Amino acid sequence: MKRRTLLQSGSVVLLLGVREIALGATVVAVRLWPAPEYTRLTIESDGLLASRMHTTAQGLVVDIDGLRLDPTLRDLVAKVKADDPYIGAIRILQHSADTVRLQVDLKQPALPQMFQLPPVAAYRNRLVVDFYPPKPVDPLEALIAERLKDAGPALPPAPPATPAVDPLGELIAQQMKRPPPLAPPGGRMRAAEVPPPALALAKTDRLIIVAIDPGHGGEDPGAIGPAGTREKDVVLQIAHLLRERINATSIKGSPMRAYLTRDADYFVPLHVRVDKARRVQADLFMSVHADAFMTPTARGASVFALSQSGASSTAARWMADKENKADLIGGLNIKAQDVHVARALLDMSTTAQINDSLKLGGALLGEMGSVGRLHKGMVEQAGFAVLKAPDIPSVLVETAFISNPEEEAKLRTGDYQEQLADALVRGIDRYFARNPPLARSRPL
Repeated sequence: MKRRTLLQSGSVVLLLGVREIALGATVVAVRLWPAPEYTRLTIESDGLLASRMHTTAQGLVVDIDGLRLDPTLRDLVAKVKADDPYIGAIRILQHSADTVRLQVDLKQPALPQMFQLPPVAAYRNRLVVDFYPPKPVDPLEALIAERLKDAGPALPPAPPATPAVDPLGELIAQQMKRPPPLAPPGGRMRAAEVPPPALALAKTDRLIIVAIDPGHGGEDPGAIGPAGTREKDVVLQIAHLLRERINATSIKGSPMRAYLTRDADYFVPLHVRVDKARRVQADLFMSVHADAFMTPTARGASVFALSQSGASSTAARWMADKENKADLIGGLNIKAQDVHVARALLDMSTTAQINDSLKLGGALLGEMGSVGRLHKGMVEQAGFAVLKAPDIPSVLVETAFISNPEEEAKLRTGDYQEQLADALVRGIDRYFARNPPLARSRPL
């Protein structure tokens, strides 16, 4: 009997061992990234996960084969936040011996996209489910809503209209029930073409839009300092300070308005950042980062512009290569976009845009030097994907070296962040004083 009992026990152990080998993967982390534009659900594992999904009246069901329910996976339930725009609740159960089922209850209709990401940087295999709204968030509408926040109760939406020369001016005019002034076929009027009264007032008769792009976000933390400071957090804080200051600033009587490519902790692909800036017809684009290098002694702020003919230094080339990998780390669903369109968008930059970007970078460096040390006193150039808007002066600002312990400590302080934001706004003001934005038919 004892021998039979031992054999039975041994067979159970053997079966469990075979089953564990069949299961193959272990969940190492789960994450949720809620945002108005989309919510991302990520399950990270040490092996590929076979999964299937189907929709229900309540939301979405995802079956994952080769898994056993464990505390790490269960933790996904508690990660749902009350302010998540899309996910109301997640329930997880062991649907069969080797299949875990996720039942996702949605607060509103959403379009789910599920895809796999291979190991990269610090991440292992990732199973990702993105929940997008049926109608994508329009950056123009978001900007207008903010612009008109203090203009009284919102007006009912205007009926569909034919595409306008200046979408921002047209939409603001609809909201304000004011007819937009006429514009030439190109939608832009150079200073010499502006009617004499506008020239006499020495001002641009429109809203000036500054696109602020906090680098990284969501699955992509960016560089991490010796004390654990994450680049994505610091640059978002600086971006919010910049928005406050820009929104309170005018250039020769014309108000400025900041538009953030992300205003919370979520991932935005590089080409989408560029597209957002173009859709709001930004007058300049500033991507905010915190530098890092292999040695902790590197220090100082830098400004980069685009180069179409190679980097200005080996360090600039290394930096561009590192930043251009953000889509791999953040997790881009290449099946959900037209890769050819994205690539074309990133290859249309002009010499005029680069020249204007160098002027903008010089103005920013001139002000940043009063706040802290500069890594280099000149604007560097390299092939940064995020700077390739063909018609917008674009720069990438490295606020300091987060890999340097002293500069990491500075980046964490509110005082330094505010001083830096003040300097950047002064640089923007200085740039526009010498390079007035092209006049457009935007009402104030």
